[in-house]
Amino acid sequence: MRIGIIGAGALGGTFAALLSRAGHEVEVTARGAGLEAIRAAGIRLDGGYGEVHARIVANPALTVAPDLVLVCTKAQDAADAIAANAALVDGAPVVVVQNGLEGVETAARLLPRSSCMGLLSIIAANYTQPGHVRVTTPATSYLGRGDGPPDAESVGIASILSAAVPVVAIGGFRGAQWTKLVVNMLNAVPAIVGRSVQDVIDDRRLRRVVTASMRETVRIGMGRGVRFGALQGLGDRRLRLFARLPLGIGQLLPWLMRVRMGRVPNLGSTQQSVRRRQPTEIDYLNGAVVREASALGRAAPVNAALTALVHEVESTGSHLPIGRVLAEVPTA
Repeated sequence: MRIGIIGAGALGGTFAALLSRAGHEVEVTARGAGLEAIRAAGIRLDGGYGEVHARIVANPALTVAPDLVLVCTKAQDAADAIAANAALVDGAPVVVVQNGLEGVETAARLLPRSSCMGLLSIIAANYTQPGHVRVTTPATSYLGRGDGPPDAESVGIASILSAAVPVVAIGGFRGAQWTKLVVNMLNAVPAIVGRSVQDVIDDRRLRRVVTASMRETVRIGMGRGVRFGALQGLGDRRLRLFARLPLGIGQLLPWLMRVRMGRVPNLGSTQQSVRRRQPTEIDYLNGAVVREASALGRAAPVNAALTALVHEVESTGSHLPIGRVLAEVPTA
């Protein structure tokens, strides 16, 4: 199958290498040093899925009409990247591999002839250098769309992708997006203080901040009428219970996530962007919670403060002391 992958960063590179290993004809879009590295030496993948060295066709935009498209850009880059490839890919099935809540809708708006769906990936992967990705935590990914049961096309595409990497078609995808948003609350604090996710969760002061952002996210989702989807052992019943617990007891949730990560340091996607001096997805993670709260006529002070601190780190290129986080993020 001809598979076009828009964006060859940590996840795009992971899927490209594994799909190529499974025998598919893969073309990726890339730019700058990443484009040069892939053209010169392909994509090297190591870590959780073994070692792969895949010779991949790479161009600034796709050049061959694909049978299937994966959009693996950062959320803030998605609209421009899809538009740049729309003439060639509109009409092909499109899978948006992206954080946040808006990716599938963005793709459907720009590609009116395509069947668009989303993929929630829990894979932790570090883009160590151009053309080289290390998977620190392998995991099943979840594919679907909308609120209903998985349709036949979603099941079929999940089966195709599963030949390379575990993918399951799920129902209630919108609720699962919200569950993934809760998981993504692990990103902001490590990016602010410049430490791994594991180190942040091991620090009881910072773990409290992460817990507060997660709890606020769940409460806003509940206010928006969300039924949280099952993802990584989390689901509607457990998250609703978590929203009612005292913050001290609720810290068990990020701690359990940390245990699943193992010992290899997980920087989180937001910190990786900071280290590369690139814009982060924070407006589509913690910032999304702020927007959803505003739609309810409510505030989301924890996530608003974290969003502002990440933007400060983005603009200065310097991490902030833990004291700033503890002083400026309300957790009472």
